[in-house]
Amino acid sequence: MPGRSLPNGARFGVGLSGILRPGRRRIRNLLGPSEAELRANLAGEASADAALAIQEAEAAEAAASLESVEPEITPDLEVLEPPTAPVVPRDLTAAAFFDVDNTMVQGASIIHFARGLAARKYLRTSDLVDFAWKQVKFRITGKENSDDVAEGREKALSFVAGRSTAELARLGEEIYDEVIADKIWAGTRALAQMHLDAGQQVWLVTATPVELAQVIAKRLGLTGALGTVAESEDGVFTGRLVGDILHGLGKAHAVRTLAVREGLNLKRCTAYSDSYNDVPMLSLVGTAVAVNPDADLRELAKNRGWDVRDFRTGRKAAKIGVPTALLLGAVGGAVGAILSRRRERALLAQLVADRAASESGRQPMKMFRRCANSR
Repeated sequence: MPGRSLPNGARFGVGLSGILRPGRRRIRNLLGPSEAELRANLAGEASADAALAIQEAEAAEAAASLESVEPEITPDLEVLEPPTAPVVPRDLTAAAFFDVDNTMVQGASIIHFARGLAARKYLRTSDLVDFAWKQVKFRITGKENSDDVAEGREKALSFVAGRSTAELARLGEEIYDEVIADKIWAGTRALAQMHLDAGQQVWLVTATPVELAQVIAKRLGLTGALGTVAESEDGVFTGRLVGDILHGLGKAHAVRTLAVREGLNLKRCTAYSDSYNDVPMLSLVGTAVAVNPDADLRELAKNRGWDVRDFRTGRKAAKIGVPTALLLGAVGGAVGAILSRRRERALLAQLVADRAASESGRQPMKMFRRCANSR
């Protein structure tokens, strides 16, 4: 994959914060965009650039491979053309945009990837526990802790720094086949296929690194993926992000940038997500659908008349908004799946429980028993 450099500035103004708080947008415009908004804009533009560059590179590679294959000619035999499937007319101005975590994939794709890395000794178990705990807090509270985000960003960048983009893509393909393939929501995949059958583009939009997101999109037969872009030079990661992690306003800006580049009519587009944090993206398109929604998004969808699709079992859906401790068993089990011995799994659950207890003030052993009983 060719190296990428920083795009030329953030040219798209304030972004979409006014969608949620229109009364404050006028003040924000007078003061100019904040640093966070500029980073989100830059992340969105870089994500669209990277997604289209990957798409063009793969198309060129496919065309080159076809040209290199010479047809085999058998003399004195009539060559019968194989039957071809009818070509679906392309709908050039409509597209669908799918969030990944808990929308297309059960759980957090980056945790699934981290599990695969830990199994290959790229990560320590303690790193995995810490990362998993931050993800649990985010899923329960629905809010991102700035310190957690910054720490997670630095750890991720330190991991990829000096590695090749090709290596990350290769690891992504291996781990998808081993871990993620069985975690695709069949209902969400069917929704994506509905758009494909209508001749529309279908894009994933995620905070996951774009190289990994593209693997998921390719495996599912989708158009492509918009994801977080880590800067690279000559195919090697520098350890810096282009803009910021692609989430919230960044996702909305990526979708809007892609729409401009591809000539899409956003009023004819559809977006799917499980998280209230994706309201800027959902509000940008003509049709918004809440998939496996968190409590806040479910309420907003009801108020705005958005469609709701819930593919979880009743037990999983009932977990929306429950205390973090009740999910420790599930997280400990998911992370512990990379460990082969019972003692190590128990230790991992203890570590997660102790981490939760230190932040919640609960007794560690009581929480650990709850974890053990839930497995």
